[in-house]
Amino acid sequence: MKLYNTLSKQKEEFVPLEPGKVSMYVCGPTVYNLIHIGNARPMIVFDTVRRYMEYKGYEVNYVSNFTDVDDKIIAKAIEEGVDASVISERYIAECKKDMADMNVKPATTHPLATQEIDGMIHMIHTLIDKGFAYDVNGTVYFRTRKFDEYGKLSHKNLDDLRSGNRSLKVTGEAQKEDPLDFVLWKPKKEGEPSWPSPWCDGRPGWHIECSVMSKKYLGEEIDIHAGGEDLVFPHHENEIAQSECCNGKQFAKYWLHNAFLNIDNRKMSKSLGNFFTVRDIAAKYDLQVLRFFMLSAHYRSPLNFSAELMEASKSGLDRILTAVENLKSLMGNAAETAVTDAEQSLLSQAVAYTEKFEAAMDDDFNTADAVSAVFELVKFANTNAGAESSRTFVNQLLEQIRTLCDILGLIVDREEEILDQDIEDLIAQRQAARKERNFARADEIRDELLAKGIVLEDTREGVKWKRA
Repeated sequence: MKLYNTLSKQKEEFVPLEPGKVSMYVCGPTVYNLIHIGNARPMIVFDTVRRYMEYKGYEVNYVSNFTDVDDKIIAKAIEEGVDASVISERYIAECKKDMADMNVKPATTHPLATQEIDGMIHMIHTLIDKGFAYDVNGTVYFRTRKFDEYGKLSHKNLDDLRSGNRSLKVTGEAQKEDPLDFVLWKPKKEGEPSWPSPWCDGRPGWHIECSVMSKKYLGEEIDIHAGGEDLVFPHHENEIAQSECCNGKQFAKYWLHNAFLNIDNRKMSKSLGNFFTVRDIAAKYDLQVLRFFMLSAHYRSPLNFSAELMEASKSGLDRILTAVENLKSLMGNAAETAVTDAEQSLLSQAVAYTEKFEAAMDDDFNTADAVSAVFELVKFANTNAGAESSRTFVNQLLEQIRTLCDILGLIVDREEEILDQDIEDLIAQRQAARKERNFARADEIRDELLAKGIVLEDTREGVKWKRA
C-alpha cells in the first residue's frame, strides 16, 4: 500500500510503527456552527481510509478532535448571551448527527480541547524548560528559529516567510522575539473562558491542542496525521515543531491532506452566497449521495460541487442500489442447487473486480478508480445473474458488492419503503410535538423520515414532503 506523504512530496510504501496496528490523527472541526460540505470532505475521505485499513486487517486507533474553545465559539456565545460551552456542546451534538448521517464511523476517541488543558500546560512547560518557548507578560510563544526543521512539511523557508509573502506570517506583536513565533498560551480577555496556568489565567493556542491530544491518545510517534490542505501551514507545521521539540522524536511518519472543495468552480464563501452546510444538502438528498460524490474524485484532487454533479452522483449510486435490490430479489426465488461449473468460472472472473478495487485503494486511496471497479462488478452481476442462477452464485455476487461498498461507507441495502399514510401520520405527530414545544421529538420524527428517504419542507401552506 502506497501513500502520498506531504512531508516527502512523494508516494511511500506504508510501513506501520507497530505491525498490524495503525495510529491515525485527523484534525476535527471547530464547533461554532453546523458543519459545511468543506468540513465533510476530510471526514468522509479519512473515514474511508480507516475503513480500508481495517479491511486490510489493521487495528486502527483513530483519533479526531473537536476544537471546543476558539475565538469564533466565544463570539457566537457573546452574540447569544450564553456560556461558550453551551455553543460547543450544541454543535458537537449536531456534528455527530451529521457524521452519522454521512455514515462516518465514530472515532476511537473524540477528545475535546477543553478537557486536555493540563496536558497542554505540561507540554508548554517542557518547551520553556528546553528553551523552545518563552513567556512575555503571560503570553507564551514558540521560538520557530530554535527548530532547525521548521518548514519541512510546507516546504517553506523561514527567511522566505519573513521577507516574502507576508500573508503566510503568523500574526505578530511587537513583544515577539521573531515575527514568525506563534502563541502557545494567551491571557484571557473579559468574558472569555479561561484556565489557571503558571503564566496567567488564559487559554491555549490552537496548535498546541492537537499536539497534546495526539500524544495522549496515540503516543509520541504516530503513523498518520491527516486533514485538509489548508492546515498544512501553519497548523500542521506548528504541530510538528511543538511535538518534536518536546518529545525529541519524529511526530508523524505520513501526512495526508485532502484538496479543497469548490462550488460551481468558485471557492465556497458566505459572501458569494455559495455556502452550503451538510444540513442544506440533506434537505435535498440522502447524504449517501454526498458521500458518493466526495469519493468520485481522488482526495488530493480539487473537487467541484454543483447541482449537476450531485444529480450524476445520485444516478450513479442508484445504479448500485438497483443492482443490489435485483440480486436480493433473485435470491428470494433462486433454487438451492449446487453452483454449476459455469457459475464457478464466473465467480472466479468476478474476483478480478475486487483485485482492481484493492489495487486502486492501495495506490494512495484512489477512490475514483475503486468506484469504477464497483461499477464494473455491478455490470457483471447484472449481465450474469438471472432467474436460473443458483442461490449461492447470486449470494456471492451480492456479498462481493456489499463488501466493497462497505469499505467506501456506502449503505447498499435500502430500508423498506414507507407508505404514504404512515408518512402523513408521522407528520401529524411532528406538528403536534411542535405545538407542545417538544422540538426534540419533532426533530426525531424529521430525522426518522429522512432516514427512510422522506424529505420534509415547511412552507406557509403547511408541510410538504417528497421521496429523496
